[in-house]
Amino acid sequence: MGNQIKKTGDGSDTLVSDTFNQPYHSLSGAVSESRIVYFESTGLDELLLSSKQVDINLMEIGFGTGMNLVLLLDYLGKTQSQKNITFCSVEAYPVGPELVLEIDFGKSLSHLNYREILKNIFSNLKPGWNTFDVHSNISLNLFHGTFTELSNPDDSVFDYIMHDPFSPDSNPAGWTADLFAKLSSWSSDDAMLSTYSAATSARAAMAAAGWKIARAPGALGKREMTVASINPEKLSHLKRVNEKRLIERFKDGEFG
Repeated sequence: MGNQIKKTGDGSDTLVSDTFNQPYHSLSGAVSESRIVYFESTGLDELLLSSKQVDINLMEIGFGTGMNLVLLLDYLGKTQSQKNITFCSVEAYPVGPELVLEIDFGKSLSHLNYREILKNIFSNLKPGWNTFDVHSNISLNLFHGTFTELSNPDDSVFDYIMHDPFSPDSNPAGWTADLFAKLSSWSSDDAMLSTYSAATSARAAMAAAGWKIARAPGALGKREMTVASINPEKLSHLKRVNEKRLIERFKDGEFG
């Protein structure tokens, strides 16, 4: 059957994955959830909307429908700031270019020509790293492959990590300590990682890889999500988890 388009609670579309039998985003609101989890929870939205002329390196785990890239374009379009942004992402199961043309991200993003941008990306995607100039200030580096194959050929140092694979139960490869350690080694000391998941197994894998972890209010009625950083001071406004205990449980093999 393939991936199916599904209208969500805020009027934006998501897909239901035929491979993982899960929606790509919250059915309560795809765009709303992504804004909260990947932009607002870490303060990235405030930085993007500020007048600061800074370079920003982003890493996304799970390109999916390209929604976070589209939201990045939306934020940048609301300011005259000339920030230079490198957006890196990875996707093992890319969406078909014709299906992308049918996805509607809602009225709040109707000013963007995102369908043609995404069609161009998915039409020209080759195995390995691909580079696309999607905006005068945004360069997209998209890796077509699995998380275990993911490399960092340019030795980029990331400031924000959008961790957005399918759930730990359905896609465990996206939540391993090895992957979180790889991301840690590529991150700046003050890097912020955010994810919709509050699974204890995911937090334990993060802790085992050296991340400091905090609970954050979940999006759209969900109780919790997770924000992490190498620098604990970046999490001072949130309630921390007990990383030491999580690491002990991880080493004891509690999470398989």
